Amino acid sequence: MMYRFLEYTLLFVIVVLLQIFLFNNLNLSVYINPLVYMAFIVMLPMEINRALLLLLGFLLGGVMDMIMGTAGINTIATVATSFLRPSILILTVGKEDVMGGGVPGIRRLGRKKYLRYLLILIFLQCFIFFTFESLTWSYYYLTLVRIVLSTLMTALLVYWLQLLFVIKKNVNN
Repeated sequence: MMYRFLEYTLLFVIVVLLQIFLFNNLNLSVYINPLVYMAFIVMLPMEINRALLLLLGFLLGGVMDMIMGTAGINTIATVATSFLRPSILILTVGKEDVMGGGVPGIRRLGRKKYLRYLLILIFLQCFIFFTFESLTWSYYYLTLVRIVLSTLMTALLVYWLQLLFVIKKNVNN
């Protein structure tokens, strides 16, 4: 069990550092803001205790808020996403796969189920984050464009990260 703790601690550090030093400084467009730190929540085991999942979501959001200076927006979005993650998993991949446990990934769930899970979870995170960031409905169409483009970019980047992290784990399971 200790090896998983170390792996997830390393994953937490890696995604936070990637977000801080690479993706926060990468100016792709005013409409694209990848929230790659969400890879940590996406890649947690499916059978994780809900209280621990919420605590980890709170910790991740809090760290990102302190570093990015976003006054709680990351925490709100990450905790909400963490809270809804178990339900999203059941809806997108099925109760049998969730009960089987393991780390959600392509080999474990199949490409179609994994992409559905990933896109819905990332969309939810981006929707909450950018809605609170804009705090207005005056330019809702521009906010919607940011949500959609950031969701697609974030999902693509998290997909690549899971290829590096999850496939190795699923081979060993």
